[in-house]
Amino acid sequence: MIRATLLGLCLLLGACAARTPLPLPLANPSLVAPLPLSLHVQREQAGRHQDWLLVLQAEGEALHWSLLDPLGVPLARQRLSQGQWRDDGLLPPNAEARELFAALLFALTPAAALPSRYTRGSWTLTAEDRRRLNPAWRIRYRAPLDFTLHNPPGPRYRVRPLAPEEGS
Repeated sequence: MIRATLLGLCLLLGACAARTPLPLPLANPSLVAPLPLSLHVQREQAGRHQDWLLVLQAEGEALHWSLLDPLGVPLARQRLSQGQWRDDGLLPPNAEARELFAALLFALTPAAALPSRYTRGSWTLTAEDRRRLNPAWRIRYRAPLDFTLHNPPGPRYRVRPLAPEEGS
């Protein structure tokens, strides 16, 4: 009975550790655009597209991330404070969103700030318009706020700034 319980516990812990967490910056970096920031995120996987709205804002020393569907329904809310992710609100934990937020934070950090914000060996600049965040996230830029994130074989994310409303 004890062996079965230990085996079950080991399997559970192994499942929890199946994803390597993405590195976080040593301190909140300055970003390529001022906050608050509203981005259109289009997720593509197996020919299926989903559109999301991402709002990133500063709250004191913390960064608050809100991912919403096109109707404004929250999908994920996270707060990055003192190098730790914390769930914000009553939504269930969303591991995909947390990993996406960490990759987005890296993508939104100016290239000149990467050496002072991320540990050596956790990232590489492969070309002027490309970066890599270990273990396998690839970022390709069209502009500082227009880029594609991909973590093969997972989904691909196209990130762009929200278009300003007409007449504003």
